[in-house]
Amino acid sequence: MRSPTEFRKGKPGFYPDQTIYAEFACAEFGLEFRDLDDGSGLIFSIASRGKLLHFGAGRCSWYPQNNATASTLASDKHFASRILREAGVPALGGEYFFLHDRHRAHRPAGHERSDALEYLRALGSVFVKPLTGSRGDFAQAIHDEAALVRYLDEVMKYYDAVLIQPIVDGTEYRVFLLDDDVLFCARKYPPYITGDGVHTLRELLTAHNDALRARGLSPASLPANDLSLDGVPAKGERREIPGRMNLSAGGTMVLAEAPSEKTITLARQAARAIGLRVAAIDMFDDIGGNPDAIEIIEVNSNPSIRLLEDSNRGDLILKIWHHTFSAAGLL
Repeated sequence: MRSPTEFRKGKPGFYPDQTIYAEFACAEFGLEFRDLDDGSGLIFSIASRGKLLHFGAGRCSWYPQNNATASTLASDKHFASRILREAGVPALGGEYFFLHDRHRAHRPAGHERSDALEYLRALGSVFVKPLTGSRGDFAQAIHDEAALVRYLDEVMKYYDAVLIQPIVDGTEYRVFLLDDDVLFCARKYPPYITGDGVHTLRELLTAHNDALRARGLSPASLPANDLSLDGVPAKGERREIPGRMNLSAGGTMVLAEAPSEKTITLARQAARAIGLRVAAIDMFDDIGGNPDAIEIIEVNSNPSIRLLEDSNRGDLILKIWHHTFSAAGLL
């Protein structure tokens, strides 16, 4: 059996991961894969005898077994959090704030930019991210009002609203579910840069941020007046970049055992509450050093599975696509 990495050979850099995995799975299950956009991988179809299914990249879901309502609810971090709390599932919560005046007549008071500043004053330091963002884009900690104003000015160019949450100290995990079955669990680690003994920390971070921008992601925030950034890390020395841990933003995920049965139980409850058949549940475990303190960060209805290719787990990629093909009546 060829591996997903072998199917990747010769593909352009923008080619979607999931398109590669779909073609890989079609070859394994005897289904017909057809690219519909001149080899871009952005639109394709999968067919069996008497059945045809189309897929598209971007905001299209790779998991048609998740219904549109559940997927949309999951994509709004505030909606999802409220639903989880209503179901008795611990979730970080937070408050949402709009960045533009349009449609103001259609929403309640208390969710404007000025209210965001009041919320920051109440909490002191906060973690902020776009309400409907993904891949860790613009997810970062904010510690003062001036920084929040600059942040909102930048984010409003790309998004309509943000979610502001308390900063939590815990170990981050992802639990991937197919229906109630745990397919895998992964531990998340923050991005890091590696010293070369020549360039300053500031220069290395600038290069890191340039790479993020090239992939359409926001840069890591840098404290402008931090003199330690002008030091030169030793060759091979690692420096973590705190904040977001998304793979796309340079973070690391490693397949791992779930830290407890409670994390699995809460992941299942979260997916059921939203109504998802395929879900990746991100959560903080061991909050403040308390192994029983767990909070759901967010529920992903269209999760990436690049980790499985990087971990040589093509067998798990096939299980996911078998679930998709079966749900669509292709198998």
